[in-house]
Amino acid sequence: MTPRAVTSEHEQTPEQLAATLDNYLAEYPAAVVMEDGKVLFDMREAKYTLGTEHGRCTLHLWGEERNLVRRVSGAALRDKVLRLTTHKFGQAKPQTLEVAGDKDRRTPSTREATRVRYVKVLERALGRQFEGWKPDAFRTAMDLEKSFGPAYARGLLVQGQKSWAVIGVNEEEAQTTVDGILTLGILWLESCRTAGDGRRTVQGLKLVVPRGMGALTLSRMAWLNGDAAQWELWELDQREETLELRDAADHGNLQTRLVHAPNEAAARERFAASAARVMGMLPEGMGAVTEQRIRSGTEVAFLLHGLEFARVRMGATGESFNRVEEISFGAGANETLLADENEGALRELVARLYERRSGAGDKRDPLYRMQPERWLEGELRRDLTLIDTKLDARHVYAQVPAFAAADRGMMDLLSVSEDGRLAVLELKADEDMQLALQGLDYWVRVRWHHLQNPDPVSGLGEFQRHGYFGDVRLSGVGPRLYLVAPALRVHPATEIVLRYLSPRVEWMLVGLDERWRSKVKVVWRKRSGV
Repeated sequence: MTPRAVTSEHEQTPEQLAATLDNYLAEYPAAVVMEDGKVLFDMREAKYTLGTEHGRCTLHLWGEERNLVRRVSGAALRDKVLRLTTHKFGQAKPQTLEVAGDKDRRTPSTREATRVRYVKVLERALGRQFEGWKPDAFRTAMDLEKSFGPAYARGLLVQGQKSWAVIGVNEEEAQTTVDGILTLGILWLESCRTAGDGRRTVQGLKLVVPRGMGALTLSRMAWLNGDAAQWELWELDQREETLELRDAADHGNLQTRLVHAPNEAAARERFAASAARVMGMLPEGMGAVTEQRIRSGTEVAFLLHGLEFARVRMGATGESFNRVEEISFGAGANETLLADENEGALRELVARLYERRSGAGDKRDPLYRMQPERWLEGELRRDLTLIDTKLDARHVYAQVPAFAAADRGMMDLLSVSEDGRLAVLELKADEDMQLALQGLDYWVRVRWHHLQNPDPVSGLGEFQRHGYFGDVRLSGVGPRLYLVAPALRVHPATEIVLRYLSPRVEWMLVGLDERWRSKVKVVWRKRSGV
């Protein structure tokens, strides 16, 4: 639940200020912290602590590039932006930190003006590039019924009884908006075809993205069905008003990395004493539902329904290169090293989590709503056969290979079926029209790592050379794709997009009962080719 805005600093105690920021970050886990319009921290990667000792609220933020400590004296929520009144230590003059759930800080009128200008630029560029074709009925108006937002310009290129569906996005939109264009383009193509009177043929889709921003869209287009439509990707230089066709065979480098699987038995033995200390602090009954997950050979994490609340890792000492075990705790990015004097804080944290983060919890509670995909992942890791009886529940890996970019807001699992086929699972707890193509992204990368460069002697592929799947005999066929979400939260766009995928992509769409937090139950399944 988004915290109530308190505009008078005199009304806010240090505890209220800390709770306001904690609740805001629970509501917007991908928020950014800005000062003077510059992004200082991306909270998907940064860490923070809040202290309320000595009658003041102290905020400590740190990441790879910078470290910041401020005293917070006020917090006000306006237009979904949390403005913190802060003070540097030793200075009385206040400064403002803005915590925003969205990096795009343009006013609605500025965004609208930019999009209107872009439509005119796009029409002129299309008219010059495609001689004899006429740009027709381009607009950016929102159409909620068909899921079209104002960030995308949509129209047709017409020549007699022939036409192309065209969709474009301007260079001032965020990269995530640009990357979403293919889903919207497929919906636009479908809309143009179903709305026509049959006298004009819509032969395909032309996508127009800013110059240098089409790499992900191009990699996705390689897996569309060429028999269903023609597909073209163009990059637009808005200043020169020129278009350049991207080669569909040029997919570029896949932005993933494959790390070696950790030796889980060795890691559990190494951290046995520290793990026992953490588990000994849990309330009665919590141990049975707490997962101990090996992150690497030097770290084990403790999770309740997918929410990580503590971890044991090897850390460096301040005086030497020696490494020592350290236990830290805290939900999300709020992390504190465990010491004898703060054991009570850990006990209080886990008791609060156990009480509030359960299947019967309050849906308005931030702790209940935090990281729903990871909660769903935790439920499925216990028994993947709930999704498909052919899956092997003994071999389940999260985000392997990992995307080089930041977390995409979805959860990826990798497993294997009884016939040796790799199984890629995309999980989404809430409605998302990008589900199908984001699942495709992960499928493409898993396929690439699996099929490239088998060892000439052992015949093992890259995954098994990195320690995954043990002695399972993996099939030389590409993986299967599973898209999993609560049945009532599968966006209508998902099935439309799936119809346009290449037959080479074997997929299953799985709808779960809405009460999956209490018990996972599949209510329907839909398969490719059926």
